[in-house]
Parts: sequence; structure tokens; C-alpha cells
Amino acid sequence: MIEFPELSVLRRNQPEYADPATTRPVQVGAATIGSGAPVVIAGPCAIESRRQALNVARAVRAAGGQLLRGGAFKPRTNPHSFQGLGTEALEILKEVRQETGLGIVTEVLDPRRVEEVAQCADMLQIGSRSMQNFPLLVEVGKAGIPVLLKRGWSATLEEWLCAAEYIACQGNLNIVLCERGIRTACNWSHAQSVLDLNVLEPARRATPLPLIVDPSHATGDWRLVEGMSRAALAAGTHGLLIEVIEESADRSRLLSDADQGIPPTVLVRIMAAADQADGGATS
Repeated sequence: MIEFPELSVLRRNQPEYADPATTRPVQVGAATIGSGAPVVIAGPCAIESRRQALNVARAVRAAGGQLLRGGAFKPRTNPHSFQGLGTEALEILKEVRQETGLGIVTEVLDPRRVEEVAQCADMLQIGSRSMQNFPLLVEVGKAGIPVLLKRGWSATLEEWLCAAEYIACQGNLNIVLCERGIRTACNWSHAQSVLDLNVLEPARRATPLPLIVDPSHATGDWRLVEGMSRAALAAGTHGLLIEVIEESADRSRLLSDADQGIPPTVLVRIMAAADQADGGATS
């Protein structure tokens, strides 16, 4: 039972989606999340160069992808770590979209930069660290384009839905929820986080918003991503958010999340599995 029954993102307050077997679809570029086969959003953790971005984007398109993820501004635990190329990366993303036709999904960190980032994106991403950055959620809601809202590391379902409500209160219900793994006391020896597929069904009963899964951040290990992707598809996810690197990339030289990006050959297999899945609930 959700403690806050007044939330507009709940099924009980959207009569047309009262049936838990229905989903409120979200259109992002040429892709529809929440209707039909699961959508795979794939690409590099961070845009590190024009060459890298174009090579990965071409590989994503060749695998059958419709949406490219790519970070311009990176929230890093260590302030001395690579923080992203910023405005330069946004210009690269514009070029990538023009050349490949892929829709762009990219994260925004600062409420003051929402308009700037939105001009280069088909979907704005709110990362797990920002899930309860309420001024940012308000500004993203005002931008009027689809939003990918990641669950915080230790957020309850209610906290996640309340974060979505901040966006919805600005008149934007084009929200996709993303489970990206939760932190526990016992996972660090074998995985970055614990992928909480248990949350998908309770979330589906509570809200008609589409639900996708990020197996890359949940595991932190590219060798685990395909298996967790298949598990998420079996659990009825509406999509996957996956980090991809160049086929010949030297992981030791990557500037961000070097261990969790999969090569395009693995992406092809995941895309094939997604095409065969039923995409969870219907619209």
C-alpha cells in the first residue's frame, strides 16, 4: 500500500490505466517505451571523444538500437575523476543524432543547465544520486520532454514515486522509471550493487509509468550484464539501459566505468533477446 494516495503518478489517479496490465507509453524519438517489445537504450557511459561517440553510435544502430545513451556531465564520487566533456559533449551528441538518427538520452545534473541539455536530448536522465534533488526534478519537469528517472541507491518504492511526482507536478507525465541496483552490506565482493528485480511487480501494480532496468550499473561488470539483462526481460521490464564500448577499446584507457561497458557483439545478443520478449505490460 502506497502511503501517499494523492500522487498523480499512481494508477488509482489515472482511471484509463487502472488495470495493472496496462502501461502509459512514452515516446522518445522513434522509440516507444511501454508498448511492444522492450526498448534497449545503449551507448557509452561518457562521451570521451567524437570518434568514440560515433563508433559506438554506429554499432548501436547496426545492432538495431533506436536510442543512444551518452553522458556529457558525469557525477563522480571522486572530484578528481573525469567529470565529462560538458558542452563539447553536447555538441558531439547533436552530430551523432544527425548522422545516425538515434534518439539521445543524456543526464543533467544542474537545474541551471536543464534548458541547455534539453536542446541536445530526446530524453533527460536523472541519475540515482540526483533522484531527490528536488529543484532539479522541478526544472526537468518544466522542460517538457521525456524523463528517465533512476532509483536512488537505497530508495524505497514510495520515495521513487514521490520523486516522479515532482516531475509530474510540472505537467509532464512522460516519465520512465529505471531500476539500477541497490546497495547492500554484502554485495561489494562480487558486484557493484544488487539488481532489485523484486521491485518491478510492486511498481507495476502501483503506477502505469514504464519500468526499465540498468544492468550495467547494477553489476559493475560487463561479464554479468547479459545474464542480468535476460533476467530483467524475463521479469517483464519495458526496456534496458546498457553501457557499450567500442569493440576494440582498451579498458585501461577509458575515463569512466571501464569495467561495465559491453562490446557490440554482446549487445547484438541482448537486442535479439529483447526482440523476442513481450515487454511486460501492454499500453
